[in-house]
Amino acid sequence: MVEPGSTSWGESAPVAVRQSSLRERNLAAIVAAVCRADVPPSRADLATELSMTRATAGRLVDELVAARVVDEVDRSQGGRGRPAKGLLPGTGIVGLGLAVETDRLLVRAVDLRGRVIGQRDVPSGPRDAELVLDALAHEAREVRRGLQGRRLVGVGVAVPGIVTDDGRLRRAPNLGWNDVDVAGILASVGGRYPVQVANEADMAALLEAQPRPGRPGPWSDFVHVSAAVGVGGAIVSGGRVVAGEHGAAGELGHVCVDPSGPACGCGSTGCLEQYVGIRALAEVSGLPRERVAEGLAAGAVAGDPRCLAAVEQVTHALSVALASVVNVVGISSVVLGGHLTALDVATIESIRSRLDARVLGSRWKPVQVRPARGDQTAAATGAAHRALADVLARPAAWV
Repeated sequence: MVEPGSTSWGESAPVAVRQSSLRERNLAAIVAAVCRADVPPSRADLATELSMTRATAGRLVDELVAARVVDEVDRSQGGRGRPAKGLLPGTGIVGLGLAVETDRLLVRAVDLRGRVIGQRDVPSGPRDAELVLDALAHEAREVRRGLQGRRLVGVGVAVPGIVTDDGRLRRAPNLGWNDVDVAGILASVGGRYPVQVANEADMAALLEAQPRPGRPGPWSDFVHVSAAVGVGGAIVSGGRVVAGEHGAAGELGHVCVDPSGPACGCGSTGCLEQYVGIRALAEVSGLPRERVAEGLAAGAVAGDPRCLAAVEQVTHALSVALASVVNVVGISSVVLGGHLTALDVATIESIRSRLDARVLGSRWKPVQVRPARGDQTAAATGAAHRALADVLARPAAWV
């Protein structure tokens, strides 16, 4: 591939540079069209949709097929002649997604069609950062060994804390970790490819924005709440997760609900996490932590007073915290993830109604609230999607 060189103003760029850039754009456009299509398109379909000649579309598709970025499949065709070959995202390209949670380690291998082709889910064991990450690396290598000739193109890691651009975890209160070089410790898992580290709530939100690699979800703009022992969050705008200047945008768990409320591990008081996290809800409802997600709604429906009190606590705290965020960022759609996906329809409607009362713009655009997709390994799956992102954005580098 010819690399673009620098040119002065008014100086003509070499023809080879223009041709290379056009080829790169066309390859990316073809891959994007294949990923978002409801029905596998043919080469002729792509040529028409993307305003290319059939010869150009055919030649570029051949390159992508050879590199396993897209696959050819048979499809039925009415009328005369041979049926056209359809095109689907490739099954030979794989991204590896890893996640550190407070009580478990997750690994998921995902192909370009969004299929999980390998996974591990194990208890996290000791709290020491290096020991935990070494255990995670071991599980990742086990999954890699089962990829059966597929091409690994990247590794994404989701962690519950603030992450810098160079892959360091600055602070994770619920893990008790500070300034951990996650990317460096896990570098051997990626091999020749860099390990991309991100906040776990951001990766869960990415999965909502993009349920399959390169395929947009139903909402392109929303606020995402990721609830577990801790409570994280993310802001998605135009289908992209907003990281913020220091990578800490969307820390909804530490939005203040009540300044006089309980102390939080972050050092503040009255944070949302202290009202809707698993520990807080287990204490109020009387349910064991492992049963909060499934038992809270059922207990409330059955009239259990402690479960009813816990549901009221969730409803009030979320409406207060989210109203502040929605008013500031101007996004009026909310996705509830983690154990909040199990809230019943009436509770979600109550949250939405209270948000409408608190959000300035709701009279023109009512707030929408819905549960997340219910993937209990959303952060790891989202991290795998992130690992695949470069292939989708720059397929020319992979053919």
